[in-house]
Amino acid sequence: MATNGEEQQQQQTTQAGRHSEVGHKSLLQSDALYQYILETSVYPREPESMKELREVTAKHPWNLMTTSADEGQFLNLLLKLINAKNTMEIGVYTGYSLLATALALPEDGKILAMDINRENFELGLPSIQKAGVAHKIDFREGPALPVLDQLLEDGKHGTFDFVFVDADKDNYLNYHKRLIDLVKIGGVIGYDNTLWNGSVVAPPDAPLRKYVRYYRDFVMELNKALAVDPRIEICQLPVGDGITICRRIS
Repeated sequence: MATNGEEQQQQQTTQAGRHSEVGHKSLLQSDALYQYILETSVYPREPESMKELREVTAKHPWNLMTTSADEGQFLNLLLKLINAKNTMEIGVYTGYSLLATALALPEDGKILAMDINRENFELGLPSIQKAGVAHKIDFREGPALPVLDQLLEDGKHGTFDFVFVDADKDNYLNYHKRLIDLVKIGGVIGYDNTLWNGSVVAPPDAPLRKYVRYYRDFVMELNKALAVDPRIEICQLPVGDGITICRRIS
């Protein structure tokens, strides 16, 4: 059992090593370790435009919704690895992950970006414009499901290389039913927040915030569905708040 002095020392160490990442959703038990990753591998390579957008977002009252810097770096590299050109993003917020995507795409790359709140997107738009990639983005304000249905009706099956979903968790399965037909064979879908603050392993009587408890069942339902979907290969990673990468194989 730790003495009072040891406990005090542990608290001081934790405070000293506390992460500085706004919108922090790392599942690492050590904040100091997460800060090490950010300061060693992420921040030194973060483009100036992304740093600027991250700092702008930090001042927004909903900043917890933003994609973390390490996840933004991961997405940017992933898009380059798969040579993505035609992409989609459902759930934009201020556009940090959108900018990470736009920077990774070739000059003639395209992103169909959808969010119910244009005001948040416009908060980050100056940084996107400054980076010289705004022309790659087709932003649509409003619910995504009608747009997806229209794409399918227009015969856009198998035309997307990559899709990133970070939106209403209660519609994730509805999105998946449509996106699996819109992404090409060999294409990738990334679902964000699939570990949902770690609540997916919390006991039923755990004291969770109302929104965390409400969406947890939807996230767990998605995880179960993806795990047995024969049309995809998956990899669930503890990056950010958990991201599940799905590669369509049939």
